[in-house]
Amino acid sequence: MNFLIVYLGQNPFRLNISKRLFWGLVVLSVAVNVAGIGLPFFTDDPGLYASVAKQMLYHHDFLNLYTYGRDWLDKPHFPFWMAALSFQIFGISAWAYRLPVLLFFFGGIVYTYLFAKKFYGENVARTAVLIAMLTQHGIMSNTDVRAEPYLFGLLIGAIYHISNLKNRFSVVDLLAAAMLSACAVMTKGIFILIGIYGALLGELLFRGEFLSALKQFKYWALLMLTALFMFPEVWALYNQFDLHPERTVFGKQNFSGIKFFFWDSQFGRFFNSGPITRKSGSVFFFVHTLLWAFAPWCLLLYYALAKRFQQIIKRLPLNEYYTLCGSLILLLLFSVSGFQLPFYTNILFPLFAILAAALLHEKLPVAGEKYILITQSIYTAALPVATVLLNFIIAPGLYSKIILTVIVAVYLIVYFSRLQREPANKITVAFVSSCLAVIIANFYVTAFLYPQIVKYKGEIAAANFVNRHSAKTDSVYVFEDTNNIFQFYVNRPVKIVPLDQFSAHSDKQAIFYVRQEVLDRLRGQHVEYTLLKSFANYDNENVTGRFLNPKTRASSLVTIYLISH
Repeated sequence: MNFLIVYLGQNPFRLNISKRLFWGLVVLSVAVNVAGIGLPFFTDDPGLYASVAKQMLYHHDFLNLYTYGRDWLDKPHFPFWMAALSFQIFGISAWAYRLPVLLFFFGGIVYTYLFAKKFYGENVARTAVLIAMLTQHGIMSNTDVRAEPYLFGLLIGAIYHISNLKNRFSVVDLLAAAMLSACAVMTKGIFILIGIYGALLGELLFRGEFLSALKQFKYWALLMLTALFMFPEVWALYNQFDLHPERTVFGKQNFSGIKFFFWDSQFGRFFNSGPITRKSGSVFFFVHTLLWAFAPWCLLLYYALAKRFQQIIKRLPLNEYYTLCGSLILLLLFSVSGFQLPFYTNILFPLFAILAAALLHEKLPVAGEKYILITQSIYTAALPVATVLLNFIIAPGLYSKIILTVIVAVYLIVYFSRLQREPANKITVAFVSSCLAVIIANFYVTAFLYPQIVKYKGEIAAANFVNRHSAKTDSVYVFEDTNNIFQFYVNRPVKIVPLDQFSAHSDKQAIFYVRQEVLDRLRGQHVEYTLLKSFANYDNENVTGRFLNPKTRASSLVTIYLISH
């Protein structure tokens, strides 16, 4: 074995993945990321975003955003345009909502490959692709979809074309960089330009080219075109809000949608100065969150960052500064903000993946090699163990599924070891084992855990009851704006009505969705109503131990109702 390694010019600690092994892992990685495309929604945000997109079709209006028949102002339009377009082509469904998200995610994977290959070569590019596709929260976010998978592709795509534009002027790269940057802004807000242009700024500063870049027309053209391509968002907000000061938003009239877009939407949140606020968190929130969100590669990333800082301090040139500067600027912004949610960092995963992948192909000291082997072994062991424990908690009598999972795991390890024609080495084995561990764990989560949650989503059952047992002309109402899964699955518009107007409501055929506490208020006021149906509902965004345990699951559920006059 040692003779073969020397003969092939391989370092026994250097990552070396054959083409067959790479493509085998890619197929599994794609499969685990798309496995949840058809699952019903089980958290509120995807239900809300999909409902807003559905309203576009109901109103035949792609400029204005509505939820429960009211004007809605929170996120920019781009994700809703993509979802509405998918609904228009494929019909309204959960999988049609997720389809464009997955396309942007895999577009980001392609750009990750192109960027890494440009600066580090083919081997690093392959490794970066696998790391970017196989992150714990990345896989979860492709099922529990919000806006981040769009940014996953848009951010790295914009940075890639900007890096090409820096090397030489190209109309294609200029237009692509501006368009992707503008779409990113129309997805999450103007702050995303801090990451995109921060990556370029870092590259220019460390190369000593910043002052000369100020004189180059191509960068000013990039700014102007980005602003131009953002015009659809500005026009849509002006048309819905600034042109109609009489409309009430966040309890106020004369509310500027354009101001909200450029400031309050993101910076107002970050500094807790806008209409949407949140209790401030710890500046170290993402340091420990990445331990699971970017698993199983987080500890590898931290080593890569430390090594890059060491090189900068020693004034050693890096292959590129885009990934380091772009990712850290946004990570710092997230860390000091008032809003701190785990999925915020998902947009940085392509940049993190490239940094981590490059490390695996560098010559490292013995201590560094041991660090990689130990940390990857921890994740490789922890993920299957967590899967086994999860199975015994959820279904203690269902041993067949976990036994099947173990058999599949062993088979995959043996199979992929045989695909690796070149002599295996320690780093390669550790890396491939980490890939397989996250693949197996997430196939189990998607195939078994998520369906368990969906079974207890009473909002879906209530919507299906309405669809089956009422005429499409019957109106449907809610008293609160927190029932978005119900809103999405009902096959007609759902409107909101104040609770105190229930008794005076003139539509006797209307159906009302109510939660337990709301029904208790009606009973306390001695309001007459007809109970149509009740449903058990798990309405927590997080999966708690009380819910996972079959013995205590019932105590974690609440009751929801459909009533009429």
